[in-house]
Amino acid sequence: MSGKLYLVPTPIGNLEDITLRALRILKEADIILAEDTRTSAPMLKHFGISQKVYAHHQHNEHQSTNEIIRFLKEGKNIALISDAGTPAISDPGFFLVREALKHDLAIECLPGATAFVPALVNSGFPTDRFCFEGFLPAKKGRQTRFKALAEEERTIIFYESPHRIMKTLDEMSTYFGADRQTSVSRELTKMFEETVRGTVAEVKAYFETHPVKGEFVVCVAGLEVQKKKNKYQDDEDEE
Repeated sequence: MSGKLYLVPTPIGNLEDITLRALRILKEADIILAEDTRTSAPMLKHFGISQKVYAHHQHNEHQSTNEIIRFLKEGKNIALISDAGTPAISDPGFFLVREALKHDLAIECLPGATAFVPALVNSGFPTDRFCFEGFLPAKKGRQTRFKALAEEERTIIFYESPHRIMKTLDEMSTYFGADRQTSVSRELTKMFEETVRGTVAEVKAYFETHPVKGEFVVCVAGLEVQKKKNKYQDDEDEE
């Protein structure tokens, strides 16, 4: 009988956010695949998990997948974790899942932590329909993507790194408008967690005088919400 591939979400910061089920699967797995074994080691040690851990990341996933498929066919149960959050969400995992499905192997994804959900709920923007972009292209295609998103009516969510967030806010001002409503969260679930809400111009001004550290989740009001906001403001000004 073939084994099963488990995709196991891990905390994005606060270790208390891991689920009991995730701990059980990690302790019972024959093999754990980690995006960065050095990053995952403290978390695994904290919970007393001593299974074999192998690296599985964007630079080796194509080469290692064949061996993983072989292990699964031999009956081994394998748990995939990323550095933080849910595997395959802006992290390695999609390619392995697709290949496992091609071989009719069993896959199970556990529910758990992912950064964009608390950021979206905290933003106060509509949550019934939203557009998750992950990380925007660093160079090629970035301008094209911004132009397309400027017309998006759903709430927009994307991830950004600390060394590029100020540039991104500048670009948002250019393509979305300085008055577009936005909500920027950083260090979610950690000691210095914060969410800054306001126009793009206001959020940019805030981070010009405050620490730009940690991983960022940026939520942007969709065009329809912004139009309603502008109309409401115009009506108030007329009064």
